[in-house]
Amino acid sequence: MLAALLGLLTVGSFLFAKETEAAAVTVQSGIQFKDTSGNVIHAHGGGVLKVGSYYYWFGENRNADGTFKAVSCYRSSNLKTWEYRGDVLTKNSAAELGVSNIERPKVIYNSSTGKYVLWMHWENGVDYGQARTAVASSSTVDGAYTYHGSFRPLGNDSRDMTVFNDNGTAYLISATRVNADMNIYKLTPDFLGVDSLVQTLWAGQYREAPAMFKRGSVYFLVTSGATGWDPNQGKYATASSVTGTWSGLSNFGDGTTYDSQSAYVLPVDGSSTTSYLYMGDRWAGAWSGKVMESRYVWLPLQFPTNTSLSLSWGSNVTIDTGTGTITALSPAIDTSAYYILENRNGGKALNVVNQGTANGDDLEQYIDSGWYSQQWQFISAGSGYYKIQNRGSGKIIGVESGSTADGAVIEQWSDGGWTSQHWQVVDSGAGNFKLKNRATGKIIDISGGSKESGGAAIQYTDNGGKNQQWRLLKVE
Repeated sequence: MLAALLGLLTVGSFLFAKETEAAAVTVQSGIQFKDTSGNVIHAHGGGVLKVGSYYYWFGENRNADGTFKAVSCYRSSNLKTWEYRGDVLTKNSAAELGVSNIERPKVIYNSSTGKYVLWMHWENGVDYGQARTAVASSSTVDGAYTYHGSFRPLGNDSRDMTVFNDNGTAYLISATRVNADMNIYKLTPDFLGVDSLVQTLWAGQYREAPAMFKRGSVYFLVTSGATGWDPNQGKYATASSVTGTWSGLSNFGDGTTYDSQSAYVLPVDGSSTTSYLYMGDRWAGAWSGKVMESRYVWLPLQFPTNTSLSLSWGSNVTIDTGTGTITALSPAIDTSAYYILENRNGGKALNVVNQGTANGDDLEQYIDSGWYSQQWQFISAGSGYYKIQNRGSGKIIGVESGSTADGAVIEQWSDGGWTSQHWQVVDSGAGNFKLKNRATGKIIDISGGSKESGGAAIQYTDNGGKNQQWRLLKVE
């Protein structure tokens, strides 16, 4: 009987291990995420609050003209499978929300009042002259929030902001003086108002998009530069307390923070470790798109020392909320899969004009519309080169007439065995690639650096332009 019991325990342990292993999920970074109903998730500039076994993700849901539609809420237990829970605040929640801009919504929980408190940046929907914070609250995390109004904290203008709950004492961190400075305020005990100004950081350095978190005994504050929609170098600082002396700013990630802007840093606390997930927005405004077309960049932070952090690119982010582990890597090209080839500059997909299927049909960039004419398979051509075959037509990418001239048109054609139909995938860093022709040595480019749908695909000498770089987004 003892042997049988030990056998059951062994089997049980194996099953438990398998269940733990199965809890790991992989998220593709740099794409639009979808909820369990197949709809695009609109939670930009947002934040996450864990309640029980669920993570609740709140963020901006905007109209086509960029004005406020709602603060939407999604729920997940594994950070990949997101269930839409509803709009917790809408333009109908209060008169001043009817036409407005609501940005960077964050929710914290007040254990003394039992209220979930939502803070956000409020503008009038016309310009950015108001520069106010706004507050709402609810007794349930994903219920309707009651709007309490907007104001300037202690009379100071406030733009990009976040809130941080430090074990019952909460703080507002906001860009002020037209983004030149960063203020830290202590909130009132009910978290509904501002009690006092704690300190002003980095006067005149123009930082925005703050995200604060604590690791061990060290506080980290992540920010971006103020360059509009265009991404820039992310920086961070550390302190031994929120109210203490903060360090100077240090760089993390690459010069564009992998084409993203910080929104939130989420601690993922598991049975083995606690990892920290960088959650950023890849704003569509950088390629003249609408906010609703923006992407999400999620990557694990690393910590070389207790007071330093780093961020490396990996297109596939594996998250295990059970163990708390997060890893990222960029796998080799999967020749059995289809990819969307998204131009880094235009944010649009390489497409066959008019979804054509004929030999000689030209290629262009076009907003991702889910067409097969925008999906491509890589087929080995040997010696590290690939044929790139269109899913819709079955034809492959080549240079018109095998021309070696700058500006020659990129087209599709039946496989002729020509080296002008062979391409080398050249890693240019941060998840971006150049597609270099075997015969001509030139790379696929969007003519004139156009950001518009319909911009022509041509070949051109490598000049380092973003319009010559492509992201390989696996079709899921």
